[in-house]
Formats: sequence, C-alpha cells, structure tokens
Amino acid sequence: MRCLIQRVLESKVIVNNKTVGEINQGLLVFVGIGMNDTEKDVEWMANKIVNLRIFNDENGKMNKSIKDINGDVLIVSQFTLYGNAQKGNRPSFTKSAPPDIAENLYNLFIQKCEELVNKKVERGIFAADMKVHLINDGPVTIWLESHAN
Repeated sequence: MRCLIQRVLESKVIVNNKTVGEINQGLLVFVGIGMNDTEKDVEWMANKIVNLRIFNDENGKMNKSIKDINGDVLIVSQFTLYGNAQKGNRPSFTKSAPPDIAENLYNLFIQKCEELVNKKVERGIFAADMKVHLINDGPVTIWLESHAN
C-alpha cells in the first residue's frame, strides 16, 4: 500500500463538475493499493497516518497529529501510485491491485481512518476521473509504503 500525504489548508475533489469531498485544514491522502496488500497493510497505514506528527505545535515544531488538531482528512484513490516507468515511456501498472480488491481495501482504509480520528473522512470516488484542488501547507508531503515497515 502506498500513500502520498499532503498537509493542506484546504482541499476538494470534483467529479463531473460536482464537489464530492471537501476539507479545511488537515490531510489530503492519495492512496494506491498494491496487488499483495491485505487488511494488515490497511491497518498499519491508517494508524501511521492518523498518528503522524506533521502539524506544528505552539513552538512551531512538527509535533502534533491530525487527531491532536482535530483536523480533516480527504482520501483519494490513485492506482497510478503503482506506476512503473523504468522501461519505456508508458507506465506499467501491473503491481496495482485489481479494481475489485483495491476498492474493498480502499473502503476499509476509509473506515479505519474514520474510527481512528472519530469523525467522518471525506473522499473521492473510486475509479472516477477526479479533479483535485489543494492548498499545500508548508508544503509538507510525506510518502509512505506499508511494505517498507
């Protein structure tokens, strides 16, 4: 499982000219599900992200998590995080999970994040053509892989 996490002041996802998910200060999480990912990866990633201390404390140090600041979370599926362009110029996506498996794990990831932050998590629409708007805060961008742990 791969996630690209961005600390944002605000973010929204638009599908067919309609806003389907929108947050204020918090985390925008792009999530890719790999062909070997399991519920264990989902649990590890959800715990890691909601406890990641990347928000500033009163001294300006990154010491607070999304839970500490009661921030928002927007999760967007992005199978292209498994794109491999080492050979040729057209990326291969053979390491991404098949859509049915990926969608189930994506939904489980959202559910786990909601349980951990104890609030609704905003989301994009799985496999849709999405337009993502964001205002980075920092910028702070973190790359996580569950199999790297």
